[in-house]
Amino acid sequence: MNFARKSTLFLCFILLSITLTADNDFCGVQNVSFTGNEQVNFKIFYNIIGLYVDAGNASFTVSNAKINSKPVYHIVGLGTSNPSYDWIFRVRDKYESYVDTATMKPYRFVRHVEEGSYRKDELVNFNYDEKKATTQKGSFSVPACIQDVLSAVYYARNIDFSKRSIGEKIPFSMFIDDAVHNLYIRYLGKEVIKTKYGIFNAIKFKPMLIGGTVFKGGELMTVWVSDDGNHLPLRIESPISVGSVKVDMVKFKNLRYPFDALITWR
Repeated sequence: MNFARKSTLFLCFILLSITLTADNDFCGVQNVSFTGNEQVNFKIFYNIIGLYVDAGNASFTVSNAKINSKPVYHIVGLGTSNPSYDWIFRVRDKYESYVDTATMKPYRFVRHVEEGSYRKDELVNFNYDEKKATTQKGSFSVPACIQDVLSAVYYARNIDFSKRSIGEKIPFSMFIDDAVHNLYIRYLGKEVIKTKYGIFNAIKFKPMLIGGTVFKGGELMTVWVSDDGNHLPLRIESPISVGSVKVDMVKFKNLRYPFDALITWR
């Protein structure tokens, strides 16, 4: 099953778009970019006739936990449509990833999706000794540096962009919907980005997406993250099957470093 065909217009848009890399150069990196209690909130805007409307919200939180006596980051992503738009398309999604604090590899991924009349529950357990991912539908072979859609976001925030060249493709592997997807992002350099909520120094890139019923395939999506030690997602823009979507960071708490990328907060 193609991931993009079942990705929500809200939460998965952020998850897929700010996934950066899980290539061998970064296999087993240590976390240096976020804390064990970070919280980040986003607004999702939808544009169909030249006017962006406030269509939904997403939040991402980190806490410390244990799986099989191993310390992990328990990362939770929530995505909801605004109640006033529920009659058009109701979204209530929850994603969870349990990530090894030492290697940034996921041990477990949980997904609960409510999107209109569609429902999906998914549980994935990763076994790195056997290079397997086990789901409700069986056991699947995965590479040593696999990520789930949520863990990849936080794994990727530890990239040292000073070692990347403008235009360089950065590959990554993601396991979702019982399959491994080999994708990449193209690094586009740095620029100042203005949003409704502030002006920021940012790092810019385009991820290669899988075409489906919501997102178009290729490098049509553009992403900006903060140009500081936090690598905090700031803005995401993309055309979709009907209209376009824009996602802006609106609130944060417990960042690891001072938010040096911030020029002006509105």
